Amino acid sequence: MSQSLSFTLRDGQDYMQLWPNQKALYALFPENRVIAATKLGIKVMPPIAIVVTAAFVSFYGVDFLPQALTLGLFFVSLPLQGLMWLGYRSQQPLPPSTRAWYADVHQKMLAEGCRVEAVKSRPRYKELAILLKTAFDELDKVFVKQWL
Repeated sequence: MSQSLSFTLRDGQDYMQLWPNQKALYALFPENRVIAATKLGIKVMPPIAIVVTAAFVSFYGVDFLPQALTLGLFFVSLPLQGLMWLGYRSQQPLPPSTRAWYADVHQKMLAEGCRVEAVKSRPRYKELAILLKTAFDELDKVFVKQWL
């Protein structure tokens, strides 16, 4: 499924907001680490890009302005790479083992009386994020802990 860059970046931002920031998920999925690095990069990389570009021009002169701008663009692009990865990941179908776990968690949440969307036949990571966020928001921590 081919998407434009802007849709992928927007999906990445949406997925970053959906994914629950829970310590229990750090060992199971790389999303938490990518989200933490991307959030840090969004805050830190633009000032670093400016400082690096200015320092490069200061040391080597304006003759090296294209190289300085390229280096600055590299630092600015790092958080965009995280958003692209998240956007791409959100649209990927779950592997069979995770799909079975998704169905099991969905069934247990229905049994507990949670209002969740109907189970998808080919769930994506985005649906998993929605399900996990609902579980962590609505259910008791002890009950959720038995699934992880």
